[in-house]
Amino acid sequence: MKEDTSEPNEKSQNLAKEADAASPALEELQMAYDDLNRRYLRLGADFDNYRKRMARELDTRTTFAIEDFAVELLDVVDNFERAEKADGAGLKEGMEQIRKLFATILERHGIRPIECRNLPFDPERHEAIACVPSAAEEGTVIDEVIRGYCMQDKVIRCSKVVVSKGKEE
Repeated sequence: MKEDTSEPNEKSQNLAKEADAASPALEELQMAYDDLNRRYLRLGADFDNYRKRMARELDTRTTFAIEDFAVELLDVVDNFERAEKADGAGLKEGMEQIRKLFATILERHGIRPIECRNLPFDPERHEAIACVPSAAEEGTVIDEVIRGYCMQDKVIRCSKVVVSKGKEE
């Protein structure tokens, strides 16, 4: 019977020795896990800060872009004020110069008028406000009531147009 009691005792001691030997490895694994977890949390916080910083920077860039555009438009406002003070003969010429200045500023910012007269109606670029009989082919834009504009290749305002419905019989 002594052998029976000694055997479990030896097994317990062997398990205790193995646990003692595994303890440093377990501690090492726990430290590595804690280090990786801290790095993960730091990386998440850094990314969140980066996202917020980029959003603020985008707002700032947008504000300054609008400011530059507004400063250029103030030249147009100044010219309108001068034209209001001009005599009748100089008024028409002054208004034409203001229109040219304004068109130049818009063009510099990538804003162009949409050409539409005598072209086929395009619902992506034109808004038909009337359809009238005319000598022009059906579906052709015959008059532009309000000019449309594109910024780069995107329509920012559709042209309001009158479209031909062909000859009336």
